[in-house]
Amino acid sequence: MTRRLLAGFLGLVLLVLLGLEIPFGLLYARAETSRLSNSVERDAGMLAELAEERIEENNTDELPELATGYASGTGARIVIVDRTGAVLTDSASLTPVGTDLSAQPDIATALRNRPTVGTARDPDSGAEIRYATVPGSSGSTIRGALRLSYPTDVLNGRVHDIWLTLALTGLGVLAVVTLIALALARWIVRPVHALERATTQLADGTLTHPPATDLGPPELRRLAASFTHTAGRLQHLLTAQRAFAAEASHQLKTPLTALRIRLENFEPHLDPAVHDSLEEAIGETERLGRMIQGLLSLARLEAAATTPEAADLDAVVAERAAMWAPFAAEHHVGVSTAGHRAGHVWAIPGALEQIIDNLLANALRVSPPGTTITLATRPAPLGVELHVIDQGPGMTETERRRAFDRFWRASDSHHDGTGLGLPIVEQLTRAGGGRITLEAAPGGGLDAVVLLRPARTAAVGPPWAGASGAGAESRGSRSGARR
Repeated sequence: MTRRLLAGFLGLVLLVLLGLEIPFGLLYARAETSRLSNSVERDAGMLAELAEERIEENNTDELPELATGYASGTGARIVIVDRTGAVLTDSASLTPVGTDLSAQPDIATALRNRPTVGTARDPDSGAEIRYATVPGSSGSTIRGALRLSYPTDVLNGRVHDIWLTLALTGLGVLAVVTLIALALARWIVRPVHALERATTQLADGTLTHPPATDLGPPELRRLAASFTHTAGRLQHLLTAQRAFAAEASHQLKTPLTALRIRLENFEPHLDPAVHDSLEEAIGETERLGRMIQGLLSLARLEAAATTPEAADLDAVVAERAAMWAPFAAEHHVGVSTAGHRAGHVWAIPGALEQIIDNLLANALRVSPPGTTITLATRPAPLGVELHVIDQGPGMTETERRRAFDRFWRASDSHHDGTGLGLPIVEQLTRAGGGRITLEAAPGGGLDAVVLLRPARTAAVGPPWAGASGAGAESRGSRSGARR
């Protein structure tokens, strides 16, 4: 932004300078040309009168002194001829005395009593000259002619000097404007950068360095103050929301546990005909407990700022597959691994175990007996993909889009899930810089694809800490399934 502001300032100043200096330079060049022409014509007429007097008095010996005296002080060249066009003197000594110049147009015109002014190429030196050729006459009597010429290099030098002066002046103005514009741009941009950093911090969850409200223009100061106030209110609301969810979930755990114990204690005293209803009530109580535990896990994930670490995906997949294989066998479902070696990926500590546990628990709920759940790792253009593929009924495209909404369950779902497993998996995946999608598996079923960032390190990932927090739903689901 600083460069754009600076370019805008300099572009505007450069446009103004060009609009002023170019017309001034052209005007000066025309004025110098006109001044030189008038000077040449005036001096030529004066010298022609002096030369005509000396020719009339037969004092032609004084003509060389007259010509060289004027030429030596001005850098001009003077050629004087008599009435026949023969050279009487040449201040530059390039044309011998007596040479006939009557055939040259300007001399011939002057001998007809008409002056000539113009620009031509000097036949002797080849340089471009500005000349004035005037007759030396008294009335209609012509006694000779005089040609006064100046090299245009003198005029070009003056014009070049003024253009150089204008260019140096413009560069000086641009340098001063650059310093002023740079200071002004930094003054404007500094609070914008502070707001950008503060916005990034707020997006990450906590505003630790609010933007200063005493920098930059008044409008940006007011914006910074308004942003800081809004960020503070937003953080307060988010903190209050998380605190409420955590506190409410924590406070509900104890009465729910007591309620389940009381319901179980009722069993010996109830008619056997209502035992099924009692079992359903106890099951719903357990599901509500798992839901509360899931809410606690989500609240902890949203409030935590854990840094991702390198974890060995192959080791975690093999460990979780071995852990789930016996339990899946009780339901006549197999658990297998496939794919290429994945290596290390970025994930927050313990997240891979919780992700796989939740996805395996969901897959096991819908897998018919005799089918297999596959854990596969595959390379991808943006990282490493972990696939959890089941052979269940699958989901429609609309259901796959809504599956990550909290508390959402399929309309034909009859299992005791809480609708928080996939939102927890999505939160854990995002915390490590990855993403998760649900796709239709070839041949039927569901393919949960977890894209993880590869870790370019040989460090061993954190040891598995068990399915804590977000894995509570998985443990509850297994115990519920055993029931």
